[in-house]
Amino acid sequence: MTVIAVFADPPRPGLVGSELAATSPLTEEEAAEFYAATLKDAFIAAERSGGDLLVNYRPDDLIPEAYHGEESAEAEVRALVVDALGDTSDVRFEVQVGSTFDARAGNTVTHLLREEDVQSAAVVRGNAPFLTRMAIDSAAMKLRTNDVVLGPSTAGRVYYAAFREPINFDGAFAAPEVETLVDRADDADRSVEYVPMQPVVETGEDLLTFLPLLESRIAAERIVPKHTATFVRDIGLRVVADDGGTTVVRD
Repeated sequence: MTVIAVFADPPRPGLVGSELAATSPLTEEEAAEFYAATLKDAFIAAERSGGDLLVNYRPDDLIPEAYHGEESAEAEVRALVVDALGDTSDVRFEVQVGSTFDARAGNTVTHLLREEDVQSAAVVRGNAPFLTRMAIDSAAMKLRTNDVVLGPSTAGRVYYAAFREPINFDGAFAAPEVETLVDRADDADRSVEYVPMQPVVETGEDLLTFLPLLESRIAAERIVPKHTATFVRDIGLRVVADDGGTTVVRD
């Protein structure tokens, strides 16, 4: 069974979604709301999968003082989980440990594999709205015969990284992530497999990929990430043709 560690920051404007706000029609507040929506959909996918959900939240002492809130980071993240799942009795919450994402991901995965003897552990940022139960379960099947399973995304990024054996995580998520992670796996003589590519949403350019796919899935009556889809429809985000290209606009 895979432990799916969803790495979650409190959805505070400027702390999360700043690049998305700077490169799209969304304000900083709306970009933070978008992040919260995609994170809730990640919680749902993990909870519905055959794995165990671990919500790995960044504590207040790892958050810059400028982004401290009235509530604790833990309370804000727990509220998101409650909103997404209702019952959280089967959800595990733990603080992140480490000054960088590489360190925090590496500490979590290595602890789970070596100290708790779990079969496999996955790293999820929650910025890939189309992450589904089926993708997580497919990765779990591949982990039976492979040491590392990656979910590649655009621009060399990954939306899912699962491990049956540890690697050297120092700088492992440096761009291009998918290539760097495979290099680290090769260095440790770990076998690698993949699940299908999915878009992540961190910038306005990412919306050019995500929004048409979302709208096409809605039109085709296929499964969509409900919290993210609701946010997009409420805000009125869409992609339009513009002088031979495409642009993200809002109604």
